[in-house]
Amino acid sequence: MTATTDRYAPEAGLDLIHRRPVLDASIEVNFRLAPGDRPLVAIGDAIVPGAPIAERLRDPRVVQLQAGATDDGAKAGDRWAATSQPDTRLRRAHRSEAGELLYEHGDHWAIAAGDHQEPIDSPLAGVVRDVRPGIGIRVQAQGRVLRGVEALGDPTSGRLSLGSDQGDHRHPAGGLRSTSLDVGLAGTILVIGSRVDAEALTRARAMGVRGVIVSGLAGKERRDFQGSEARQRAALHRLPPFAVLVLDGAHRRPIAGPVAAVLEGLVGSTVAIVVDPPALIFDEPGLELAPPPAGHIRVRSGEHAGREGHWAGLAGLRRFAGGTFLESGWVAFGGEAPVAIPLADLERFV
Repeated sequence: MTATTDRYAPEAGLDLIHRRPVLDASIEVNFRLAPGDRPLVAIGDAIVPGAPIAERLRDPRVVQLQAGATDDGAKAGDRWAATSQPDTRLRRAHRSEAGELLYEHGDHWAIAAGDHQEPIDSPLAGVVRDVRPGIGIRVQAQGRVLRGVEALGDPTSGRLSLGSDQGDHRHPAGGLRSTSLDVGLAGTILVIGSRVDAEALTRARAMGVRGVIVSGLAGKERRDFQGSEARQRAALHRLPPFAVLVLDGAHRRPIAGPVAAVLEGLVGSTVAIVVDPPALIFDEPGLELAPPPAGHIRVRSGEHAGREGHWAGLAGLRRFAGGTFLESGWVAFGGEAPVAIPLADLERFV
């Protein structure tokens, strides 16, 4: 009798539910570098938001130095400055080049060179942990972290805003439309709901918005945005960095309540979106966030995906769509009767 009572106690089975941290205390961020990009920091350097950490070649090309142009001790990753040897000529060009040595082949070196450089600024404070030319700069970020599943664009920072409709980030049908944007949102990172299209993202960037946080981004919108990003990178005058942080995936659903509570508490604060790994980083020591209730449950997949409720105990082995039998639990949504949902479809925030 005791075992039966424990099995159906409201708190029983919570340890079987996937745990999702709302915030992480620390994170290491990687700023990607391509061959020819020039790091401006060294291991151990402390950086602040807005500090330049590298220079990026906009239109890199691979050229070849003639035999004997470099020193005997040259190695891949070294910077080649043509101005130090103005008489050096290229095998396939009519003028000198400067850039990064890539590899040695036969009697010549391949070099990544370009005519235009642009700065890469850090959107956050931290300490440089590693610098690898042509690969990346790894920084131990200062502040707390809200993780996402994907980030598109470039690392950026701005003042967090809920946009024109402060409730749309919690409403399943809420979203961002190009007609709802105005110049007053320039310099902000917008939190929106579950609906956004590539046109709205492109317009937001053109109007000076620095980033967008969305619960889900469909495949078509993702491809369209990446195409727009490629065209922007090729433009003569580039706009400030812009990023899209996706919190859940490709499906439309509202932002989870515990995550929305964090974002509401950060309104007006300066935050950063980083791409590798995808995350929102903020340094607000005075911000106190209450932990979510222990029995708070969110459905992350399946028929009720996106809904949130309260754990009501184990429901045992149940039959679901397709004739599959799965271990399940009771979840009460508001004043409704509890519904049996597979345990694998549930998550709880810690």
